[in-house]
Amino acid sequence: MKKAVEIFYDKFILKGGYKTALSGLVTTLEIAVFGLMIGILLGTLIAIVKVTPKYKRSFRILGGICDVYVAIFRGTPIVVQLLLGYFVILPLFNIIMDPVLVAIIIFGCNSGAYVSEIMRAGIQSVDAGQLEAGRAVGLPYRTAMLKIVIPQSIKNILPTLGNEFSVLIKETSVASFIAVVDLTKAFVSIGSANYEYLIPYTMLALVYLVLVLIISFGIKKMERRLARSERK
Repeated sequence: MKKAVEIFYDKFILKGGYKTALSGLVTTLEIAVFGLMIGILLGTLIAIVKVTPKYKRSFRILGGICDVYVAIFRGTPIVVQLLLGYFVILPLFNIIMDPVLVAIIIFGCNSGAYVSEIMRAGIQSVDAGQLEAGRAVGLPYRTAMLKIVIPQSIKNILPTLGNEFSVLIKETSVASFIAVVDLTKAFVSIGSANYEYLIPYTMLALVYLVLVLIISFGIKKMERRLARSERK
């Protein structure tokens, strides 16, 4: 154990391994945060399409496209999506793109498929009379949905969105499959330098644990604030 500590100290502190770890942490957070933002945008649009009455043929077609999208991204592993996107689709169209940006887009699209179900459940949890009241005073369906229903659904979807962010943080650990130097890749490289993995991998697990605990704490605080604002 003492030897393992000495090896880790030499690589992590003396040889600047902590800089690689910090850079990997920033990359992991970038992928998770921007991926979730894309996911919320896509998920909200898909959810609105799904809950919109299908009176017109165009809405039925859009609904079908959304169903296929959700089925593909929820039915295939994120690693496969990364590999297909980076090594197959981009070369097919002769597109060169930074691996981090590719990871953000793929994780965002993947998250959108899950967030769409979260948003749909949140929208449907709001009393249907709210939407009807908005329509009764002359608001278009889209305006009533965006201004009345979705804001009220936030308190219902917030905990699940927080959980989705936690999942994204952990799932970014596979981004190294497309040459992204994320948090996991950084600690793997530190351990690989001397083939001593005990401390680097333990530290890696602790960093992910702390990140998830911070997210959970932040979500609980926001929930309490929303609950207090409702009582006022």
